[in-house]
Amino acid sequence: MDDFSAIVNYVKRYIQLTPEEEAFYVSLLKIKKVRKKQFIVQPDFVCNHRTYVVKGALRSYLIDADGQDHTVAFGIDDWWISDFNSFFFRQPATLFVEALEASIIIQISYDDEQLLLNTYPKFEKFYRILAQNGYAYLQKRILADISLDATGRYENFLQKYPLVAVRVPQYALASYLGISHELLSKIRNKRVKKS
Repeated sequence: MDDFSAIVNYVKRYIQLTPEEEAFYVSLLKIKKVRKKQFIVQPDFVCNHRTYVVKGALRSYLIDADGQDHTVAFGIDDWWISDFNSFFFRQPATLFVEALEASIIIQISYDDEQLLLNTYPKFEKFYRILAQNGYAYLQKRILADISLDATGRYENFLQKYPLVAVRVPQYALASYLGISHELLSKIRNKRVKKS
């Protein structure tokens, strides 16, 4: 039998579940193994799943008109990742979501999530809390991006997400921070010399 304990425990941090509610929720979930560099979302296709990362690392990013990639978010163990605009509004995705390492994910489809919310409205609270946390995180990121220089953004990221910083490739972290790979190398080297 597939192990859904990680995602169930995540949900239980925010709402209580009866055995019946838990069983129904689990019945809607699908576990997938994804290979490194495999895409689970691609632009121009509607994103049909909300994704929970059981084990692994993924990133969402877009490629601009100049061919430059911009990392929007990371998803590691016990985090969520998707192209949420596409998922919520049923529009073609603008982001790629790619596995940075071999990963195990759990997905719920848009239709099954709607069925869940109609059957057990208490899950509205869970998803509201996820949305609130995501919005607060996004605001903090925007404020850091507009108020800190490159070194400050890197130090801020290291302080908040030390496990992510060691798991994701340097090019992806540089893209997330809005700096070049070369500048990130210089910042890291300067930091090592200070230690």
